[in-house]
Amino acid sequence: MIFATSNQGKIREIREMLGDIGEPVLSLKDAQIDADIVEDGKTFEENAIIKAKAIMELTGQLTFADDSGLEVDALNKEPGIYSARYLGEDTPYEIKNRDIINRLKDVTDDKDRTARFVCVIAAAFPNGEVVTTRGTIEGIIAREPAGTNGFGYDPIVYIPEYGMTTGQMDPEMKNSISHRGKALRAMRDLLKERGLV
Repeated sequence: MIFATSNQGKIREIREMLGDIGEPVLSLKDAQIDADIVEDGKTFEENAIIKAKAIMELTGQLTFADDSGLEVDALNKEPGIYSARYLGEDTPYEIKNRDIINRLKDVTDDKDRTARFVCVIAAAFPNGEVVTTRGTIEGIIAREPAGTNGFGYDPIVYIPEYGMTTGQMDPEMKNSISHRGKALRAMRDLLKERGLV
């Protein structure tokens, strides 16, 4: 199975969660695929489908892709589908995270700092069929980054019922509640229904 990502943090999480399916999960790097895919969709679903279909057409293999990001309600759901490219693709997440915290400095009430991680996974089958699943996790934007686990925006998304950011969660805990975990489990169920895992 090919998962259309080169993000090592992401592929590590995916392998941890799909470890029991009995099939190796290859990243684009593992599969030695160097494809420049233009993600010009307007939604997480559209971008995930674009990536999955492009690699499936290139390889003829069942291909998965995800599009995920952070939606901050006080910022009109920014950065949203532009999460990876927010402030520039090569900008370190420390800078991106600090920018979001700074933009919310006048938003003092937690109920106005709501945010969520969104993940959509698309599976593109060699017969041309495409299916998607979606997972979300609700939280609030922390006042300061906390935690060194995970990657990306994890240190600034505080999950009130757990009393910590997703960056402070150990991988097993995060995978059990995360947006990607929910979307992957839904996709695994869908593949099971088809007898593919």
